[in-house]
Amino acid sequence: MQHKYKIHKNDNVEIIAGKDKGKRGTIVRVFEKNNKGRVIVSGCNIVKKAIKRKSQQDAGGIAEIEAPLDISNVALVCKKCGRPVRAGYKLDGDKKTRVCRKCGEAL
Repeated sequence: MQHKYKIHKNDNVEIIAGKDKGKRGTIVRVFEKNNKGRVIVSGCNIVKKAIKRKSQQDAGGIAEIEAPLDISNVALVCKKCGRPVRAGYKLDGDKKTRVCRKCGEAL
């Protein structure tokens, strides 16, 4: 069974735990495989990775890439409040929208 997360691609988030605590960025990708919620945040959790040379033209070496973070270490940033908040849901007829739990603004 797939787990349903309240964080989606292109959301503005702030990292609330780990070495990049306090940094903000947008979600590039969400991994939902095996119920291990992980996300890649643009410009955060940069690690160095050895890249093997594949052909004469391709250069190998050490590249810096964005590594996945656990989804519990990021929080949505409300556009109105400007700070990390939890997301709730509001039903408008048959439509379900995410809202800020602090101010009620749609995320």
